[in-house]
Order: sequence, then structure tokens, then C-alpha cells
Amino acid sequence: MKQYVMATALLCYAAPAYAAYPLTTDDTGTQGAGGWQIELHTEFSTSSRTDGGVRIKDREDDATTVISYGVAKRMDVIVTLPYQWYQHRQGQLVTDDESGIGDMTVELKWRFLENEKSGLSLAVKPGISLPTGDADRGLGTGRVTGGAVLIATKEFGALTLHANAGYHRNAYALDADDAACNKDIWNASLAGEYAFSEKLRAVADIGLETATEKGSRTHPAFLIGGLTYSITKDFDFDFGIKGGLNDAEPDTAVLLGLAARFN
Repeated sequence: MKQYVMATALLCYAAPAYAAYPLTTDDTGTQGAGGWQIELHTEFSTSSRTDGGVRIKDREDDATTVISYGVAKRMDVIVTLPYQWYQHRQGQLVTDDESGIGDMTVELKWRFLENEKSGLSLAVKPGISLPTGDADRGLGTGRVTGGAVLIATKEFGALTLHANAGYHRNAYALDADDAACNKDIWNASLAGEYAFSEKLRAVADIGLETATEKGSRTHPAFLIGGLTYSITKDFDFDFGIKGGLNDAEPDTAVLLGLAARFN
């Protein structure tokens, strides 16, 4: 039976993670001192199953704004604010239907190692999540949480690989959430980009993280494939398809995004 149901999605809220869309895996790139980047992301995901002859469908959508500012050549401050929609439907009956602002994240990305000869660079990205979402409606944890991600990027000509390993410590304001949800969330992922030209890149991403609900032995795993098209050197359009590799992830999701950079 499909374990990813809307009740669980609303109960065990996890802080969102976003990178160079449509990838979830982040890269070591920064904006440079005084540089800005504004990203707009959308994700439309669905899961469905049949239980006792009743068709059950879960839908989770979000629209996210990400603002990055280069405080130094190798250091960015990143602010992320999601707006989320959740719906759980059993046949024609909607049993859960929520929408609203989620928890805002504030992160600092620092590229502490860069070897141009080998094409290898390393960065660390610590951050906190602020309780701007309504915990009573499943849109946030209700408390300040925090974590960090270690990022590696390696260039091989037209091919670039990225690897992430991260940890997030959740805290919950509601007793029901605290009893049902894991506090320690680990994640690991690997992504690749292949440049067909200066304007067009193909991207792929695979990752795994700790299940948010206590007692679950199925940890969410995903696979993403997509394209990034640079309309200009400072304006990108992104498209991707995300598939769940097990029952803890939504079946499919469509990813769309825009990114604009300026000084």
C-alpha cells in the first residue's frame, strides 16, 4: 500500500531543499560579491492508489521564491520561502485540503575549497528554518530548526557532477507531531549536468533521505531528469520530471522554474 498519504505529509513537515533547479542536489557555485539571483520554482506532484475499491489520490504542489545574494566572492546568503498546497481525496470526497506559506529558510553557502586545475570544489551550507508556516495546518514545524549540507562539485569538461550529504534537526511545537515524526533527517544525493551548448544543459539527479515518520522503514528516494535552457547568460528556464523510486515518494512530479541574475 502506498505510504505517502496526505495526512503524513501534513503531519511530518520537512524543510524544503532547493538547488540549481530542477536539481535537488546543490552545487558549489556562488553569485560573487554583490551579485543577486532570484529564482521562482513550481512543483506539481501526484500519487494515487486503490484501497478497498476506492481510488485515493494525493496532490502536493508548491511555488517557491529563492533569493541569493553574494556577500563575498565565495559566500552567498540564501533566503527561501515556499507557498504550498496539499489535497487528499478518497473517491470524490476531499478529506484534507490545505494551502499557505511554509517555513522560511535562511542559509549561508561558503565555497571553502576551489582547485581550478582539477575542477574540484567544496562548499558547506548551514542554515535555519523559521516557523513562518502554520503548524496547526501542517505547513510548518512551529519552531526554529536547523541543519547543514556538505557540497562537492567536480568538472569533467562538458560534464559536471555534484554530490551532497546533509543533516537537518527538526523540532515540533505540536505534541502530536513530536510523537509521530523523526527529528533527525539525513540526506544524500548525486547529480550530473551535461552541456550540449552554452545555452542548453541536460540534468539528472538521484537522492535519498530519512523517512519523516517514526517507525517507517521506507526512506524517500527520487530520480529527476530535466533540461536547463539559458535564454541569456543571466536568465534561465528549467524543466524537469521527478519520479519516486519507492512508496515513500510521490509517484510523479512536474518541475518548472525561472532564474534571473544581476548585479
